[in-house]
Amino acid sequence: MKKFYITTPLYYINDKPHVGHAYTCVVADTLSRYRKLKGDEVFFLTGSDEHGEKIQNEAAKRKVEPQILADEMVVAYKKLWSSLYISYDDFIRTTELRHVDVVQKIFKKLIDSGDIYKGKYSGWYCVPCESFWTSTQLQGKTCPDCGRQTHEIEEDGYFFKMSKYQDKLLRHCQENPDFINPVSRRNEVMSFIKEGLRDLCVTRRKLSWGIGVPQDPEFTIYVWFDALVNYISAIGYLSEEKDFYSIWPCNVHFLAKDILKFHAVIWPSLLFALNIPLPDKIFAHGWWLMDDKKMSKSVGNVFDPNILIEKYSADALRYFLLREIPLGLDGNFSIANFEKRFNSDLANDLGNLLNRTISMLEKYFSLEVPECAEKREIDVKVEELAKECCIKYERSMDSIDFSCALEMTWQLISAANKYIEETQPWKLSKEASPFLKNVMYTLMEALRIISILIFPFMPEKAKEIWHQIGQDSKLDEKKLSDLEWGLTGIKTKAFKGNPIFPRIDKE
Repeated sequence: MKKFYITTPLYYINDKPHVGHAYTCVVADTLSRYRKLKGDEVFFLTGSDEHGEKIQNEAAKRKVEPQILADEMVVAYKKLWSSLYISYDDFIRTTELRHVDVVQKIFKKLIDSGDIYKGKYSGWYCVPCESFWTSTQLQGKTCPDCGRQTHEIEEDGYFFKMSKYQDKLLRHCQENPDFINPVSRRNEVMSFIKEGLRDLCVTRRKLSWGIGVPQDPEFTIYVWFDALVNYISAIGYLSEEKDFYSIWPCNVHFLAKDILKFHAVIWPSLLFALNIPLPDKIFAHGWWLMDDKKMSKSVGNVFDPNILIEKYSADALRYFLLREIPLGLDGNFSIANFEKRFNSDLANDLGNLLNRTISMLEKYFSLEVPECAEKREIDVKVEELAKECCIKYERSMDSIDFSCALEMTWQLISAANKYIEETQPWKLSKEASPFLKNVMYTLMEALRIISILIFPFMPEKAKEIWHQIGQDSKLDEKKLSDLEWGLTGIKTKAFKGNPIFPRIDKE
């Protein structure tokens, strides 16, 4: 088995999660499930970022200790991930001792090597982004990333020699064109590096809520230095070295585009300093917008995913997030678009194909899959299309092009629905035609393959289809080899169930 390590960023838990947070986790979970289909040994990490001034301020507003706020918010995140069937292997919190210990050891290690030194910081700080800026980088006095007010600070601090790794990082980006995805983000990062990297202040003075600097308790470690280390602290760096190197390097870091520079500039520079191999790929997806503006807790234009999960199902939300826009682009989130996609793709196409097939199998063959007569050209056409779609699906999933993979799946669904109209099984039944058996077998086999194809995207609905078409093996144990045509057994007994995606009727 080949190992495959996937991460999401640590979610900043100053408030409850919204659709934007759910998107990253759904993306990572979908790839995790697909890589298991390929036979890989997957390790999927997510977690929570719990230190910093923003958390401290929010806790003060609520008149609770920061740790109490963190504990409360983590419950909300874990509950949502459970509702969305996020199958992570580990959830790391930056307040856990296993993480704190590694962060402090790394900090001391870099002081000892000379890559961290003491100096004085003078510049601007954005609390919402937890980022440092020079006056030339500001837009007025506002943060160039989020547009909110920054405040000027001047204090002693510890600095990481990020400038030392500028040329090495640029060369790595040039020699590894797949290191940062999509291409537009790679170009953006390379332009940023070429402008010149400055040494990074990696501490805050007199900020109580954070990991203390070893042997200098007046300082706490910069929240981004702290958070980025999670990708190696969770898998045994400086504690279980054998385990660590059996998992690292990471195959894919998933994150939103607004935190790309932290991951594509600071993080690789730290890894260079520690003499640790860089991750294979950093993938920065786009934003979900509301009324053409980025969803933001501070702006107040966020949408609670629990509402859609309770009303329409988690899998419907997962499907919408992954089908509506290609990964890497921005997209507008609206209930109208969600319901349109639900009715057309899920209710009309997939749900209708399952309902019609099972109903006809019940009517004509008492829910038992018949043995085919001699195949006709029209039957072979569906089989050949299924094989072609599976090849293109695998190619798309390997490239992390989920939208294209779903398009291939829906080509097969559409072809199966069209096949019903062209073969007219109700007419074949009246004529007592032996080719009615071909139609029912072809439809049941198409549904078996479709179940496997949609499993990474909609795991629970895929299992419902799997059950209704009478498959007694476990769907989550299937592999890509099971996409071979013709594996539905003769006399397989189907089960008629409720519609998996009841159509949304407008009042």
